[in-house]
Amino acid sequence: MSDLIFYTNPQSRGQMIRWMLEEVGAPYQTELLTYGGTMKAEPYLSVNPMGKVPAIKHGDHVVTEVAAICAYLADAFPDIGLAPPSGERADYYRYLFFAAGPLEQAFSLKAVNYEVPADKQGMFGFGNHASTFATLTTMLDGREYITGRFSAADLYVSSMLGFMMMFGGLDQQEPFTSYVARCTNRDAYRRAKQKDAEAAEAMKVDG
Repeated sequence: MSDLIFYTNPQSRGQMIRWMLEEVGAPYQTELLTYGGTMKAEPYLSVNPMGKVPAIKHGDHVVTEVAAICAYLADAFPDIGLAPPSGERADYYRYLFFAAGPLEQAFSLKAVNYEVPADKQGMFGFGNHASTFATLTTMLDGREYITGRFSAADLYVSSMLGFMMMFGGLDQQEPFTSYVARCTNRDAYRRAKQKDAEAAEAMKVDG
């Protein structure tokens, strides 16, 4: 049995971690959880008391939150090269946590049709939707990858942008479309999508 356990639902942000695990290439065990069911009950609540996925358990270590899991796996398996050398990580960390913070907030609030009032934008970490995406456009413009080669930061940022375009939270426009296409044109991404599709079908049958 692998010492790396992946807790997920195939119709969740766990898709990002499935892709990351396929990039890493280490053996892992998958635990599929149901919304409102096994996700909100023991034994999973002992892994993540918030009762949400994804999460991983690596030996005795539990990691939750997608960006944290991506960063952890890149460090835990350094030979795969999913993180830059330690002295070259400024943009890597900047983009990874920009996407986990301002970008995630902007997308989530847009998804529920909430626009932050102008006089309240200082209370929100992203300010407003327009400035967040203008910033991201500037940051990505002219870059093939965030740090010059594909990394965990690219996996996370491109996944977020892909979800946003899929669900109408972002228009399909440059530089986002070509960046997402470039990042997802990888065998590990295709394997991950296939495994999640198979998991989703299996859960339908079991349900």
